[in-house]
Amino acid sequence: GAPPYWLLRHSVVMCLLLHSLVLMTFCFHHAATSCSKNCYCSESESGGKTVRCSNLQLTEIPQDIPNDTRRVYLDFNLLTTVPTNAFAGLTNLVELDLSHNELSQLEPGAFRGLGSSLQFLDLSSNKLANLTPDAFEGLRARANLTNNPWHCNCNLQMAMPHVDLEPASLTGIVCQTSDPEKIGVEGLAFLLAPDIDLCVEMKRTTDVAMLVVMFGWFTMVISYLVYYVRANQEDARRHLEYLKSLPSRQGKSEESSTISTVV
Repeated sequence: GAPPYWLLRHSVVMCLLLHSLVLMTFCFHHAATSCSKNCYCSESESGGKTVRCSNLQLTEIPQDIPNDTRRVYLDFNLLTTVPTNAFAGLTNLVELDLSHNELSQLEPGAFRGLGSSLQFLDLSSNKLANLTPDAFEGLRARANLTNNPWHCNCNLQMAMPHVDLEPASLTGIVCQTSDPEKIGVEGLAFLLAPDIDLCVEMKRTTDVAMLVVMFGWFTMVISYLVYYVRANQEDARRHLEYLKSLPSRQGKSEESSTISTVV
Protein backbone atom coordinates (compact mmCIF):
# COMPACT_ATOMS: atom_id res chain seq x y z
CA GLY A 1 0.00 0.00 0.00
CA ALA A 2 0.96 3.68 -0.10
CA PRO A 3 3.34 4.93 2.65
CA PRO A 4 1.71 6.78 5.53
CA TYR A 5 1.23 10.53 5.08
CA TRP A 6 3.40 11.42 8.10
CA LEU A 7 6.29 9.37 6.73
CA LEU A 8 6.10 11.11 3.37
CA ARG A 9 6.02 14.55 5.01
CA HIS A 10 8.96 13.67 7.25
CA SER A 11 10.97 12.53 4.24
CA VAL A 12 10.30 15.80 2.40
CA VAL A 13 11.34 17.87 5.41
CA MET A 14 14.56 15.88 5.86
CA CYS A 15 15.35 16.24 2.18
CA LEU A 16 14.92 20.03 2.34
CA LEU A 17 17.07 20.31 5.47
CA LEU A 18 19.81 18.20 3.89
CA HIS A 19 19.71 20.33 0.75
CA SER A 20 19.97 23.56 2.80
CA LEU A 21 22.89 22.16 4.81
CA VAL A 22 24.79 21.20 1.67
CA LEU A 23 24.14 24.64 0.15
CA MET A 24 25.29 26.49 3.28
CA THR A 25 28.42 24.35 3.50
CA PHE A 26 29.23 25.14 -0.12
CA CYS A 27 28.70 28.87 0.44
CA PHE A 28 30.91 29.00 3.53
CA HIS A 29 33.60 26.97 1.81
CA HIS A 30 33.46 29.26 -1.20
CA ALA A 31 33.65 32.37 0.99
CA ALA A 32 36.64 31.01 2.87
CA THR A 33 38.61 29.66 -0.09
CA SER A 34 37.66 31.82 -3.09
CA CYS A 35 39.97 34.52 -4.43
CA SER A 36 39.56 38.26 -3.84
CA LYS A 37 37.95 40.10 -6.75
CA ASN A 38 40.42 41.22 -9.46
CA CYS A 39 43.30 39.58 -7.60
CA TYR A 40 45.29 36.53 -8.63
CA CYS A 41 45.41 33.56 -6.26
CA SER A 42 47.69 30.58 -6.17
CA GLU A 43 48.10 27.75 -3.73
CA SER A 44 50.77 25.19 -2.89
CA GLU A 45 51.05 22.46 -0.30
CA SER A 46 54.14 23.99 1.29
CA GLY A 47 53.35 27.72 1.04
CA GLY A 48 49.57 27.73 1.36
CA LYS A 49 47.40 30.29 -0.40
CA THR A 50 48.89 33.46 -1.90
CA VAL A 51 46.76 36.44 -2.95
CA ARG A 52 48.38 38.91 -5.36
CA CYS A 53 46.64 42.28 -5.74
CA SER A 54 49.68 44.15 -7.02
CA ASN A 55 49.48 47.15 -9.36
CA LEU A 56 45.67 47.31 -9.54
CA GLN A 57 45.29 51.03 -8.68
CA LEU A 58 43.51 50.03 -5.46
CA THR A 59 42.59 52.88 -3.11
CA GLU A 60 41.21 50.64 -0.35
CA ILE A 61 42.28 47.33 1.11
CA PRO A 62 40.04 44.52 -0.22
CA GLN A 63 37.60 43.11 2.33
CA ASP A 64 37.11 39.75 0.56
CA ILE A 65 40.58 38.26 1.02
CA PRO A 66 40.07 34.54 1.87
CA ASN A 67 40.55 33.68 5.53
CA ASP A 68 43.02 30.87 4.79
CA THR A 69 45.45 33.19 2.96
CA ARG A 70 49.10 32.94 3.97
CA ARG A 71 50.62 35.70 1.83
CA VAL A 72 49.09 38.96 0.58
CA TYR A 73 50.73 41.31 -1.92
CA LEU A 74 49.14 44.76 -2.15
CA ASP A 75 52.21 46.57 -3.48
CA PHE A 76 52.22 49.25 -6.20
CA ASN A 77 48.71 50.53 -5.49
CA LEU A 78 47.24 53.85 -4.32
CA LEU A 79 46.47 53.01 -0.69
CA THR A 80 46.70 56.03 1.63
CA THR A 81 45.74 54.49 4.97
CA VAL A 82 45.47 51.15 6.74
CA PRO A 83 42.23 51.26 8.78
CA THR A 84 41.61 49.56 12.11
CA ASN A 85 41.12 45.77 11.86
CA ALA A 86 41.99 45.81 8.14
CA PHE A 87 43.30 42.22 8.31
CA ALA A 88 41.55 40.96 11.45
CA GLY A 89 40.19 37.75 9.87
CA LEU A 90 43.47 36.59 8.34
CA THR A 91 44.79 34.60 11.29
CA ASN A 92 47.08 32.46 9.10
CA LEU A 93 48.86 35.36 7.40
CA VAL A 94 52.67 35.13 7.49
CA GLU A 95 53.64 37.79 4.93
CA LEU A 96 52.04 41.14 4.06
CA ASP A 97 53.42 43.44 1.36
CA LEU A 98 52.13 47.04 1.38
CA SER A 99 55.17 48.61 -0.26
CA HIS A 100 55.10 51.27 -3.00
CA ASN A 101 51.76 52.82 -2.02
CA GLU A 102 50.77 56.29 -0.77
CA LEU A 103 50.42 55.27 2.88
CA SER A 104 50.65 58.23 5.24
CA GLN A 105 48.53 56.91 8.12
CA LEU A 106 48.33 53.66 10.04
CA GLU A 107 45.28 53.75 12.28
CA PRO A 108 45.38 52.23 15.80
CA GLY A 109 44.87 48.47 15.55
CA ALA A 110 45.67 48.46 11.81
CA PHE A 111 47.34 45.04 12.08
CA ARG A 112 45.25 43.70 14.94
CA GLY A 113 44.85 39.92 14.88
CA LEU A 114 48.14 39.24 13.07
CA GLY A 115 50.42 39.16 16.10
CA SER A 116 50.58 35.38 16.42
CA SER A 117 51.15 34.59 12.73
CA LEU A 118 52.73 37.46 10.76
CA GLN A 119 56.47 37.07 10.16
CA PHE A 120 57.22 39.80 7.61
CA LEU A 121 55.60 43.20 6.97
CA ASP A 122 56.74 45.42 4.10
CA LEU A 123 55.87 49.12 4.47
CA SER A 124 58.75 50.47 2.40
CA SER A 125 58.45 53.23 -0.20
CA ASN A 126 55.39 54.92 1.24
CA LYS A 127 54.73 58.35 2.80
CA LEU A 128 54.94 57.45 6.46
CA ALA A 129 56.33 60.34 8.53
CA ASN A 130 55.11 59.52 12.05
CA LEU A 131 55.45 56.32 14.05
CA THR A 132 52.22 55.11 15.67
CA PRO A 133 52.83 52.36 18.26
CA ASP A 134 49.09 51.58 18.54
CA ALA A 135 49.06 50.50 14.90
CA PHE A 136 51.56 47.71 15.63
CA GLU A 137 49.96 46.44 18.84
CA GLY A 138 51.07 42.85 19.55
CA LEU A 139 53.08 42.67 16.31
CA ARG A 140 56.57 41.15 16.61
CA ALA A 141 57.22 40.60 12.92
CA ARG A 142 60.25 41.67 10.92
CA ALA A 143 59.35 44.86 9.06
CA ASN A 144 60.78 46.90 6.22
CA LEU A 145 60.29 50.59 7.05
CA THR A 146 62.80 52.07 4.59
CA ASN A 147 62.23 54.79 1.99
CA ASN A 148 59.64 56.73 3.99
CA PRO A 149 59.85 60.47 4.79
CA TRP A 150 60.26 59.92 8.52
CA HIS A 151 60.04 63.08 10.64
CA CYS A 152 62.32 62.56 13.62
CA ASN A 153 61.16 64.48 16.67
CA CYS A 154 60.49 63.91 20.35
CA ASN A 155 57.24 62.07 19.61
CA LEU A 156 59.07 59.52 17.46
CA GLN A 157 61.79 59.11 20.07
CA MET A 158 59.17 58.46 22.76
CA ALA A 159 57.22 56.06 20.52
CA MET A 160 60.06 53.74 19.49
CA PRO A 161 60.38 51.86 22.83
CA HIS A 162 56.66 51.01 22.63
CA VAL A 163 56.88 49.27 19.24
CA ASP A 164 57.32 45.50 19.57
CA LEU A 165 58.53 44.86 16.02
CA GLU A 166 61.78 42.94 15.59
CA PRO A 167 64.36 45.48 16.89
CA ALA A 168 66.45 45.46 13.71
CA SER A 169 63.37 46.63 11.78
CA LEU A 170 63.57 50.06 13.42
CA THR A 171 66.90 50.73 11.71
CA GLY A 172 64.78 51.35 8.61
CA ILE A 173 63.58 54.63 10.14
CA VAL A 174 65.95 57.07 8.42
CA CYS A 175 65.26 60.71 9.27
CA GLN A 176 64.32 62.89 6.32
CA THR A 177 63.37 65.87 8.49
CA SER A 178 63.78 66.58 12.19
CA ASP A 179 62.68 68.83 15.02
CA PRO A 180 64.81 70.59 16.11
CA GLU A 181 66.14 71.06 12.58
CA LYS A 182 69.81 71.68 13.37
CA ILE A 183 70.34 68.63 15.56
CA GLY A 184 72.00 66.74 12.70
CA VAL A 185 69.96 63.55 12.24
CA GLU A 186 68.86 64.03 8.61
CA GLY A 187 69.94 61.03 6.58
CA LEU A 188 70.68 58.95 9.67
CA ALA A 189 68.99 55.82 10.98
CA PHE A 190 67.70 57.21 14.27
CA LEU A 191 68.11 53.90 16.12
CA LEU A 192 71.83 54.00 15.29
CA ALA A 193 72.23 57.50 16.78
CA PRO A 194 71.72 56.80 20.50
CA ASP A 195 73.56 59.92 21.67
CA ILE A 196 71.04 62.25 20.05
CA ASP A 197 68.21 63.46 22.27
CA LEU A 198 65.32 64.91 20.27
CA CYS A 199 63.43 65.74 23.46
CA VAL A 200 66.08 68.12 24.80
CA GLU A 201 64.23 71.21 23.52
CA MET A 202 60.93 69.99 24.96
CA LYS A 203 62.62 69.26 28.29
CA ARG A 204 64.19 72.72 28.22
CA THR A 205 60.85 74.32 27.41
CA THR A 206 59.22 72.31 30.18
CA ASP A 207 61.91 73.39 32.65
CA VAL A 208 61.43 77.04 31.70
CA ALA A 209 57.68 76.71 32.06
CA MET A 210 58.13 75.14 35.49
CA LEU A 211 60.44 77.98 36.54
CA VAL A 212 57.92 80.57 35.35
CA VAL A 213 55.14 78.84 37.28
CA MET A 214 57.30 78.54 40.40
CA PHE A 215 58.30 82.22 40.12
CA GLY A 216 54.63 83.16 39.78
CA TRP A 217 53.70 81.22 42.90
CA PHE A 218 56.70 82.65 44.78
CA THR A 219 55.67 86.20 43.80
CA MET A 220 52.11 85.55 44.99
CA VAL A 221 53.35 84.19 48.33
CA ILE A 222 55.69 87.16 48.86
CA SER A 223 52.92 89.61 47.95
CA TYR A 224 50.57 87.94 50.42
CA LEU A 225 53.20 88.02 53.17
CA VAL A 226 53.90 91.72 52.55
CA TYR A 227 50.17 92.50 52.64
CA TYR A 228 49.76 90.37 55.78
CA VAL A 229 52.65 92.09 57.58
CA ARG A 230 51.46 95.58 56.61
CA ALA A 231 47.90 94.81 57.69
CA ASN A 232 49.14 93.49 61.04
CA GLN A 233 51.42 96.50 61.50
CA GLU A 234 48.48 98.83 61.02
CA ASP A 235 46.37 96.87 63.48
CA ALA A 236 49.24 96.80 65.96
CA ARG A 237 49.75 100.57 65.63
CA ARG A 238 46.08 101.27 66.29
CA HIS A 239 46.05 98.90 69.24
CA LEU A 240 49.17 100.53 70.68
CA GLU A 241 47.67 103.99 70.37
CA TYR A 242 44.58 102.76 72.14
CA LEU A 243 46.64 101.33 74.98
CA LYS A 244 48.63 104.57 75.29
CA SER A 245 45.45 106.55 75.60
CA LEU A 246 44.16 104.51 78.55
CA PRO A 247 46.52 105.83 81.35
CA SER A 248 45.99 109.45 80.23
CA ARG A 249 42.23 109.15 80.58
CA GLN A 250 42.59 107.44 83.95
CA GLY A 251 44.91 110.27 85.21
CA LYS A 252 42.46 112.95 84.15
CA SER A 253 39.66 111.14 85.96
CA GLU A 254 41.68 110.93 89.21
CA GLU A 255 42.57 114.65 88.94
CA SER A 256 38.90 115.60 88.59
CA SER A 257 38.04 113.51 91.61
CA THR A 258 40.72 115.30 93.73
CA ILE A 259 39.49 118.76 92.77
CA SER A 260 35.94 117.83 93.70
CA THR A 261 37.09 116.57 97.11
CA VAL A 262 39.02 119.76 97.87
CA VAL A 263 36.07 121.89 96.96
